[in-house]
Amino acid sequence: MRYYSLNKQAPPVDFQAATIAGQAPDGGLYFPEHIPRFSPEFLANLKTMSRAEVAFEVIRPYVGEAIPAAVLRGICAETVDFAFPLVPVTERIAALELFHGPTLAFKDVGARFMSRCLGYFSRRQTAPVTVLVATSGDTGGAVADGFLGVEGVEVVILYPSGKVSPLQELQLTTLGQNIKALEVRGNFDDCQRLVKQAFLDPLLTKHLQLTSANSINVARWLPQQFYYCYALQQWTPKSPPVIAVPSGNFGNICAGLLAHASGLPIGHFVAACNANSAVADYLRTGTFTARPAVATLSNAMDVGSPSNFARILELFNQNHTTVSQLVSGEMVSDAETTATIRRVHQQTGYLLDPHGAVAFWALEEYLRGHPAEGGIFLETAHPVKFPEVVEAVVGAAVPVPAAVRGLLSRTKQSILLEPEYAALQAFLLR
Repeated sequence: MRYYSLNKQAPPVDFQAATIAGQAPDGGLYFPEHIPRFSPEFLANLKTMSRAEVAFEVIRPYVGEAIPAAVLRGICAETVDFAFPLVPVTERIAALELFHGPTLAFKDVGARFMSRCLGYFSRRQTAPVTVLVATSGDTGGAVADGFLGVEGVEVVILYPSGKVSPLQELQLTTLGQNIKALEVRGNFDDCQRLVKQAFLDPLLTKHLQLTSANSINVARWLPQQFYYCYALQQWTPKSPPVIAVPSGNFGNICAGLLAHASGLPIGHFVAACNANSAVADYLRTGTFTARPAVATLSNAMDVGSPSNFARILELFNQNHTTVSQLVSGEMVSDAETTATIRRVHQQTGYLLDPHGAVAFWALEEYLRGHPAEGGIFLETAHPVKFPEVVEAVVGAAVPVPAAVRGLLSRTKQSILLEPEYAALQAFLLR
């Protein structure tokens, strides 16, 4: 498999080069030259395959010859060695829980897969690789955990000061070793802007081998297709499900759309957005306008200019009519988010996190107009990561899972950074 830049001003590369570079030298995102099709045998046997087998079959065409099959099988097995249960919530709606990994967030899958790929590639590298990543919440913790102790890899995480939850902050600031956390006095878009500038800075790229662990990196983005296969493994109704995805930088739903293009039977997608609704507005009107990020209760989705929207447009040949037939957009307010957490908990006993609540509300809205259909929403983070929201709504403490209990006694270690590129450049060249 070869990958080309969406800016069309850089030569195509293989999976290894795309993973190590993160972003093309012309500033574009890498995109596969062709979309592989799932075989009839894969689709027929999906429900009986192991998670590791599914992951290997899905990702193998994208990796190509860059990683030997036996090594790739091992990487896939380690990546998905935890549960992805589909949990009924109402008669027509189920939650695909993606928070059973080590940092209680869906991004564990992409971070674990990418870290293991980069660890394999780094064995043949003479210079260390610097992973530069911006996070609006969960990416930072997943990347920190996934890359901790990986030889030949240094990780620098930029996160917006005061705009991630306390547990999220502890996950990305307390590990030490090869993990450095930069606390930026700004929002996620500032963090993402600084990272993009770094990749285009010839002074930096001359001295450092930079890559990104955001979903702009193909090794972070592509494994997210696994979720949708695991959802279909457990889906029992005969008609394909509607799937609602909490959407911020749009890598997750873009991976789902890629799996659909490969033949996975999904009936419809709902892009569930908070007040940062530029893509939802595009789906409704055909006009996309990036705007500054607005802070909301579902902070990991606070992205005003989502990077992966360019990949969605590429997948649909820039055709608004085609994409809007398969994908609907919904904007969900903070008031609707908290009301949904409260109502669902009272009526069903199921406890949503703010991002899952946005997706649940959006899915309900879609299904009201489609009474014969049923659907799945992606519950992307454990509610314990957002206690200040969830506990205030339901009036009870959220039990802390054993996986993160030890974090609560650790001390945050971060470096404050102004949202100016010169400050980041100076830190990286220190």
